[in-house]
Amino acid sequence: MVNITNDVQDAISATGVKEGMVNLFVIGSTSAITTIEYEPGLVNDLEKVLQRLVPKGAGYEHEKAWNDDNGHSHLRASLIGPSLTVPLMRGKLKLGTWQQIVLIELDTRPREREVVVQAMGE
Repeated sequence: MVNITNDVQDAISATGVKEGMVNLFVIGSTSAITTIEYEPGLVNDLEKVLQRLVPKGAGYEHEKAWNDDNGHSHLRASLIGPSLTVPLMRGKLKLGTWQQIVLIELDTRPREREVVVQAMGE
């Protein structure tokens, strides 16, 4: 899990858009974007919740079909989702005090990820 809040804010600042919406989308079916209070306790808690909801090695059909080990990765990514929309006000992302934007890698091996950032407004 990587906090990308500052990177997103920098990308938006470069556009000059001050009021509107920011849409984020991660390309890939085994990663996700969400918001969280990015601190070690919650990061660990989210990992535990995902393990309880969609455990590794539970005999997923995807793994049988493709002879791989990441069926749980696809399902976890589907539950969290690949996109996020955040309001933009006065050139700043409108987030709560403890709310950060995070990219979550859910695959079983390292991947290079691209996050598309689009600012819409004026």
